[in-house]
Amino acid sequence: MTDLTEGEKAPDFTAKDQNGNTVSLKDFRGKKVVLYFYPEDDTPTCTIEACNLRDNYGELKKAGFVILGVSPDDKSKHKKFEEKYELPFTLLEDPEKKIIDKYGVWGEKNLYGRKYMGLHRTTFLIDENGIIFKIFRKPKSKIHSEEILKVAS
Repeated sequence: MTDLTEGEKAPDFTAKDQNGNTVSLKDFRGKKVVLYFYPEDDTPTCTIEACNLRDNYGELKKAGFVILGVSPDDKSKHKKFEEKYELPFTLLEDPEKKIIDKYGVWGEKNLYGRKYMGLHRTTFLIDENGIIFKIFRKPKSKIHSEEILKVAS
């Protein structure tokens, strides 16, 4: 799992979003960022988490947050996911796992005794100066917005 800690500078990155635009973390200096990593578009738990963020987007925005989702999926799969669930935030593609590796969220997982390599669902809250102020190592997908807003207040 991630070696990053709260209080540390968030690693910068550049990636394409679901619309093919280039996005960098430094573009969001001066804003708080919810950087959430999830395994795959349109899978049950990932959809629950994305829809919870969507349903509470107004409150998160009011609290000053920008939301960036990252998974190994490519931009075309992200675009379908965004359209299907009317997601109002940015999804970044990372098929080569460059951002995923910088944040240390790829590793061994265990499902019903079967070990495999995969993405560990993790969220980083980054302040206006690019410093990580909270890490959710196991966010609760159904109430993730509430977890974020509790920390923000």
